[in-house]
Amino acid sequence: MNVSRIALAGGTALSSVVLLSGTAFAHVSVQPQGEAAKGGYATVSFKVPNERDNASTVKLEVSLPAEHPLASVSTQPVPGWQAQVTKAKLAKPLEVHGKRITEAATKITWTAAGSKIAPGEFQQFTVSLGRLPEDTDRLVFKALQTYDNKEVVRWIEEPKDGAEEPETPAPVLKLSAASDDHHGTAATTGGQGDGKTAAKGHGDGAEQAAADGSGDTTARVLGVAGILVGAAGVAFGVLAGRRRPGSPDSSGTSA
Repeated sequence: MNVSRIALAGGTALSSVVLLSGTAFAHVSVQPQGEAAKGGYATVSFKVPNERDNASTVKLEVSLPAEHPLASVSTQPVPGWQAQVTKAKLAKPLEVHGKRITEAATKITWTAAGSKIAPGEFQQFTVSLGRLPEDTDRLVFKALQTYDNKEVVRWIEEPKDGAEEPETPAPVLKLSAASDDHHGTAATTGGQGDGKTAAKGHGDGAEQAAADGSGDTTARVLGVAGILVGAAGVAFGVLAGRRRPGSPDSSGTSA
């Protein structure tokens, strides 16, 4: 009976952790591959998990921050997906490397063309961005995720410092301090050089992003294991406390 109670307590703790971890982590996010320094260029990946058990993701739309226009935006090809970058005229032209820029990208749309993000899967969409602004610590990218059953999830709520995470948070890219070389680490891998160099750089970044994802998974597993051990210990302590000295144990002999 004691073992059964401990097992029940552990199972309850595990169920709670699984439910909470799904709510906290299953949303569209953005991570830099290397450094995303103010005033430089960066290669970033938008990670899109599929949250539904009965539908697949077929489209992702990412709006770029209008208050911090990005003059250079290029996408890495993803097999089975088509990428389209939408541009618009700037109300105030930008000066980048001595050139006057009059338009900037406003949105990136990835549409499934022979591929989908199925239940239990995720996909990463990699982009080279620049020049990053120097007057902010982060960039907010509002995203729309469309499923093949016509459902659209709007990841557009901007997280606030010190507040709980919104139910549908927008992806946020944190910017590091400006480096001496404003080209940043993505200058040689973000598509500024020849095709071979750009492809190699993006590939290395994807492997790093995958490794980071593996690290997150390991951390969650260890966290679940720790909670289970703690729950089992509490249950054992409660049951042991109920025993009185001299009471018969489970084998029928006196203590």
